[in-house]
Amino acid sequence: MSERELIHQGAPTLAGLKTGSLFSCACDSWPLLLQEVRSWNRRLNHKGMMLLPLRKNGDRALLYLFRPQALTKDLAMPELAAFLRQAGYSDLRPSACLIELRSRLQTAGTFPHEIGLFLSYPIEDVKGFITHRGQNYKCSGCWKVYGDANAAKRRFRQFQMCTDAYLRRYDRGCPIEALVVGEKSKTQERMHLS
Repeated sequence: MSERELIHQGAPTLAGLKTGSLFSCACDSWPLLLQEVRSWNRRLNHKGMMLLPLRKNGDRALLYLFRPQALTKDLAMPELAAFLRQAGYSDLRPSACLIELRSRLQTAGTFPHEIGLFLSYPIEDVKGFITHRGQNYKCSGCWKVYGDANAAKRRFRQFQMCTDAYLRRYDRGCPIEALVVGEKSKTQERMHLS
């Protein structure tokens, strides 16, 4: 997987706008993919990022690029934690949740609907998708929206603008490590904007 592909698929996560990004990539060899993932993690872990392979299906692999610190905060939110417990997640530590999610992805024929919570989708949209079985949504973009459509449309535009800007910077020679916004940088950025 190329740097450009990782940036294209995960720019909002690299920028700290969301907890995680899920995407597939070509995978001829699972051992080679795991070696590549380890290489990516050596480059990105010190920036607060992690890449995790979730499953292989034919010649494609499903990868999860995420911010462990943000996932820990997300899983501590009472409404999200209650929802995951109800969905059968007995241990809400991030590592245990990721093991459970990986297991569900590998054994189920479809995506477990709670996966949206690992991608910063609003919980009302995840619940709405389940209740309405993917129908009767207000709008769609990165996900199907059942809650605040205007807020979701703003997020979709923000994610697209981020992706476009990151790809332009990368194409001008900026390495991926320089594009990753670290936790310290996000705090400094918030303080500077205040």
